[in-house]
Parts: sequence; structure tokens; C-alpha cells
Amino acid sequence: MTARVALVTGASRGAGAGIAKGLGELGYTVYVTGRTITPGDAKGWDGSVLPGTVAETAAEITARGGKGIAVVCDHSDDTQVAALFEQIKREQGRLDMLVNNATYIHHQLIEKKPFWEKELDAVNILDVGLRSAYVASWYAAQIMVPQGSGLIGFVSSFGADCYMHGPAYGAQKAGIDKFAHDMEHDLRGTGVVSVSLWLGPQITERSEIARKTNPEQYEEFIAYAENPEFSAHIFDAIDHASNRDELSGQTLIGAEIALELGIKDRGVDRPSHREMLGNPRPKNPAAVY
Repeated sequence: MTARVALVTGASRGAGAGIAKGLGELGYTVYVTGRTITPGDAKGWDGSVLPGTVAETAAEITARGGKGIAVVCDHSDDTQVAALFEQIKREQGRLDMLVNNATYIHHQLIEKKPFWEKELDAVNILDVGLRSAYVASWYAAQIMVPQGSGLIGFVSSFGADCYMHGPAYGAQKAGIDKFAHDMEHDLRGTGVVSVSLWLGPQITERSEIARKTNPEQYEEFIAYAENPEFSAHIFDAIDHASNRDELSGQTLIGAEIALELGIKDRGVDRPSHREMLGNPRPKNPAAVY
């Protein structure tokens, strides 16, 4: 059987790398994008060096049973993004899944300051994070719609509906939830679905640093944190679900839809964190949009 083909944006490290590796575990051919070529180029919240490159992620995908293909790509540059999709189309002739994960992470993101006391560059998350997800989805749809199948996924969080890391972060998450909802309207009947997934706290390089930097804020979350591979398995299960058309357009809480679809995180059922965050809005945004 021909391997399914996926693209995970922003996958040098963190949730993106974990999702890409999780798809590799399922046998996907996975294109991974990122800007990090040399280990140590990226820094954490406290200035410490972060591990991870696109090449290392691709190699790990292959080691887990898939096929990893690294592409250095800056998602703020539409020309580079266009070339990326041309490469996928040329080499594979199809695309079965896009996971929009690339997001600008400002070094002051988790600082407890009002937005005007943070650097103005924090707003760049609306470029790489929101606009970039639209651009990637635009290119992906042009491959998926003619083939009559595919899933466009968005990596979101509870920050779309509660205060988390400031207004720019919240606007980006709310924006991609709306993308999933409205793209479904346009994609209806094509065989392509769009969903936004609210991840719980993730076990990543940055979250480990955040726990050390702000233990009172993050310690409890990390205790219940998810492996990012969990989200990859959820996206795949949604795409194979008998009710995939009904799920399309929804914003889904990862832990909750995982229970419905029988997906576990390394054998464990994860809590939704809904109660911990003040019971944010229902998973279906159609009720409020």
C-alpha cells in the first residue's frame, strides 16, 4: 500500500516534532518544516539552548517506521511555502494531511506582564501562526480537493477561549478555530475535512523550561501533560472515523475526542482540563459563530 503523506509545519521541536513523529509511528511519509538547521540555534524561555532540528525530526520519523523528509522553510515567506507544496506535489503526487503547527513563539510569551509591557514583536504570532496557517491551508486544498480526500488540521488550545499568555496568543488560537469552522463550509462535499484540536499541556522542551521558570503556574499542568504523539494519533483517527464529515469544522478537545474514538496516550486516557480552566466553551464552535 502507498504510504499516506502528511505535512507538519514547525516541527524542529516541541509539539510539531512530536506530532510528526507520531504520524511516523503510523507509517506516514511526513514532510516536516522548520528553520533550525544547526543544533543549539534556538533558545528557551531562560536563554538555555533548545535541542532539535528539522533533519533530526525527519530522521526520528524514519526510525519509528515512517519516512521523514525535512524541508527548511520560513512560513513568513510565501515564496518558500509555495516551493514546499510544489515539492510535495512533484515528489508524492498527493497530500493526505496538513497539520498547521508553525507558530511564532516570543521569548516573553509566558511572562506575567500586560501586553503593552511586552515587546511589540509578540504580535508576530498573527503572522506565523495565524496568517501562515491560512496560506498553508490554501495550498493544501489545491492538492486535496482534486484528489477528493484529505484533512487540514490546526493545533490550538484552551487559550482560544480563556486568558492564556496574552491577547495576541488568544487571538491566534481563536483565529485558527474559526479557520477550521469556515473552511469546512467551503470544503463541504469535496472529501476534505478541517478540524481544530485543543491540545492539553504538552511535554516538550519549552514546557519543561516553563515548569522550572514558573513552577507555581505550570507544575500541576505538567503532571497531567500529554505526549505530542497523542495528537498525531487523534488527527489520524478523526480522518478515519465513520463520522469524519460530522467532525469537520469543529474545534475538538483532544482528550475528549480521543475517548470517543478509542485513542490513548501511551495507554493512558488523558483529562480534558476543561474544569481546570473554568469550563470553556463547547467543542463545537458552530454554536457561537
